[in-house]
This record gives sequence, C-alpha cells and structure tokens, in this order.
Amino acid sequence: MTTVLVIASLILALVSGFLFWQVREQRKMINHMMDAEALGDSDQDPELVLTLRVLDPIAIAKRESRSARVLADRLPVMVRKMVYQEVMRELEAELAEREIDVEMHIEYR
Repeated sequence: MTTVLVIASLILALVSGFLFWQVREQRKMINHMMDAEALGDSDQDPELVLTLRVLDPIAIAKRESRSARVLADRLPVMVRKMVYQEVMRELEAELAEREIDVEMHIEYR
C-alpha cells in the first residue's frame, strides 16, 4: 500500500513539474510576442479619441445661411466642408470658454 502511495506521489510530482514548466514556457512566449509587437508597455493607457459626424450638413447650411441655400445644390462638397469648419470653430470656442484644452482636426474618410 505504501508503495502505491509513493508511486502516485511521484507521478503527481512529475505531472506538476511538467505543468509548471509549460506555464513558464508559455509566459516566455507571451513576453516575447509582446516585446516584438511593442505591447509590453502596460504603463501607457490607450488613447481615447472622440469622433463627431454631422448627419445632415446640407440641411444645416441651408437653415443657417442664405448663401448656402444657393451654393448647396451647386457645390455640396464645399458646403459640407464649410459646415464642418464652422462646427469645429464653435466647439473650440465653447471648450475654450470652459478652459478645456483640445486638439481638433478634420479627417476625410
């Protein structure tokens, strides 16, 4: 009976040792992959970006400006661009009034 318990203990110790070795190898592989992809810097949080999309810039332009009513049908791309620029100016003014520092850009996609 004692022999069976000793053999079982040895087998369990060997299995535990093998599993411990596998965990160490897996950690080495993960660290190597993170270093290769420069993901090892866990000190840096991901950057948050706010995206704003004006759903109907032509309608806004027509509602807000007499000249846009004429131009919207002939030059819709220019009117959209002007609406986005004006929205950006107004947002910057509002945020500056609240003393919130922002960096704004218009992206074309």
